[in-house]
Amino acid sequence: MVLWRHGQTAWNLERRFQGSTDIPLTETGMAQARRAARLLASLGPDAIVASDLQRASRTAAELAAVTGLPVARTAALRETYAGEWQGLTHDEILAKHGEQYAAWKRGEPVRRGGGELETEVADRAAPVVLEHAGRLPEGGTLVVVSHGGTIRTTIGRLLGLQPHDWESLGGLSNCCWSVLGEGARGWRLLEHNAGTLPEPVLGDDD
Repeated sequence: MVLWRHGQTAWNLERRFQGSTDIPLTETGMAQARRAARLLASLGPDAIVASDLQRASRTAAELAAVTGLPVARTAALRETYAGEWQGLTHDEILAKHGEQYAAWKRGEPVRRGGGELETEVADRAAPVVLEHAGRLPEGGTLVVVSHGGTIRTTIGRLLGLQPHDWESLGGLSNCCWSVLGEGARGWRLLEHNAGTLPEPVLGDDD
C-alpha cells in the first residue's frame, strides 16, 4: 500500500492551513505529480483511490495517465476539516488560536477551529483504505492519493498506534509517499516520506 500526498499548492507555499478547502496544484505541483507518477508506475499498481479534492485527484490523474488505471474518488480521504483555521497562515493560527494549537501539539484531542478530531479523520479514511486494499489480487499494490494529515492518521490507525503517538510520524513533503506492507502481525511501515522507489531490506531486519 502506497499512501501518496498531493503536489504543491499556493497555500502550501504560504503556509496556509488548507483542510477541506479545494485548492488547485501549482505548476510546480503538476510537475511533481508527473515525476512521482512515473516512479510509482514502475511498482505496477493494481488500483488507485484518491480524495475528491482537486489537489489530490489531479495528482492521482497523473498516475492514471501512465498506468491506464481508473481513479476511485471519495470524500472519505479528504484532509481534516479545521473550521476557522482554514485559510489562516501558521502565524495567524498561533496568534488567534495559540492555546488550541499548543493543546493539539501536546497530543490532546482538539477540534482545531471547531472542526474534526484526528480520530474522526481516521474513522472515515482508514476503513475506505482497507476496503480497497481488500479488493487487491494476491500480492497486489494499492495507491492511495490523499493529504498529509489524513495519511498520518490513517497510518497511525493501521499500525495500531495510540492517537497521542500519531504525531511521531513525521510529515510528508509534497508528492512524497509512505509504504505499508502486511506482515505476520499486521501492517508495517516500510517507507516514510519517500521520493524514490523502495529498496529491498537486506539482512536480518526484514
